[in-house]
Amino acid sequence: MPELPANTVDSTRPDCWKCQHFSVSWDPKMPYLCRLMGFKSRSLPALEIIRADGKPCQGFTAKAQRPAVAAVPAAQANPSTYLSAFRR
Repeated sequence: MPELPANTVDSTRPDCWKCQHFSVSWDPKMPYLCRLMGFKSRSLPALEIIRADGKPCQGFTAKAQRPAVAAVPAAQANPSTYLSAFRR
């Protein structure tokens, strides 16, 4: 695969790992998948798009934020205390 010139890849390109269209493929030879564009690749899809088009990916859509994880109740913080209710 041809390498990109150093000035082509910069901090303005989208981060595929934060895109809702990005997925990891089952295929070890082509591990990355862009569901929006419909292709698998060896490298991150954003890099493939820059190689093919010369412009950053225009289809980037940020993933929805996950809600914060609630704190574990004190009864569940110590597994031995929690499991003692199930012991005879």
